[in-house]
Amino acid sequence: MTTNEAKESVPQGMPGTLRIGTRGSQLARWQAEWVADSLRALHPGLVVELIEIKTQGDRDRNSPLAAIGGLGLFTKEIQRALLDCTVDVAVHSLKDLPTRGPSELTLGAVPSREDVADALIAPNYKTLAELPANATVGTGSLRRRAQLLHIRPNLQIVQIRGNVETRLRQATEGKVDAVLLAEAGLRRLGLDSHVTERLGPPSFLPAVGQGALGIECRIDDEATLALLAPLDDAATHRAVVAEREALAELEGGCMIPMAAWAHDTAEGLLSLEAMVYDPDGRERVVASLVGPRVDPGELGRRVAEELRSQGAERLLRSQRSE
Repeated sequence: MTTNEAKESVPQGMPGTLRIGTRGSQLARWQAEWVADSLRALHPGLVVELIEIKTQGDRDRNSPLAAIGGLGLFTKEIQRALLDCTVDVAVHSLKDLPTRGPSELTLGAVPSREDVADALIAPNYKTLAELPANATVGTGSLRRRAQLLHIRPNLQIVQIRGNVETRLRQATEGKVDAVLLAEAGLRRLGLDSHVTERLGPPSFLPAVGQGALGIECRIDDEATLALLAPLDDAATHRAVVAEREALAELEGGCMIPMAAWAHDTAEGLLSLEAMVYDPDGRERVVASLVGPRVDPGELGRRVAEELRSQGAERLLRSQRSE
């Protein structure tokens, strides 16, 4: 099919070509290609192009995330390309997308969520319980660090950065005893055979938005919003809205050791459980509430208020003062 023929088969009023902005890592490319292929299948004749954009987080792969700004490290440049119309759509790992972004942009779709769990890769010890005292565990996540130390305060947490493959090799090559990564990313790259233990809800809560993709576009781009609409999964969308609203109420512009998990209940409600830790995992506060599915943002705000009432602000202040 020629480009002209393809454009003619796209519904009237919709663009014939859609440009997707993505980071260049293998996982980011996989996610963007999945969205591109899904859109091509949904809209025969639509031409979808991938535009690779290098972010600050990609340029500096050694510094701790919090030390180089934390929020928006993997998204700001792609959002800027959306704003200046260099691309029409951005595909993000939703856990990397700041909860408060440019008002001109919106989440056009949140597809069905992959597994929300974290995955331990410990080739010689297999499980978190079997790791010996002073074993080294690699992660670049404040949340994972705090959760690990809360469960196993005698572990040595090692700061690691890099793409999924780079971090995985830290464990498989024996540079650390274990690493903790998102199960979703490993599955998407076909690397989940390396997982030695799944750490998931309810005992080990994920990052806000973990396992979900956020497909962002300009809020006034009605044609692109119409193209994206069939990709949206309502259950996933409301779950991540609840999680992200709770985080937005608490974070105050910095990365925080917070875990959250929202999901539909059998009774037709939306449940949200969240935890906030001090940086070294010594203390935590927990909130768990349910609410109507039609207002996930309000549930997120209620959970944030419950966390505050239990002392979350004090734990977060201890991080910000470091």
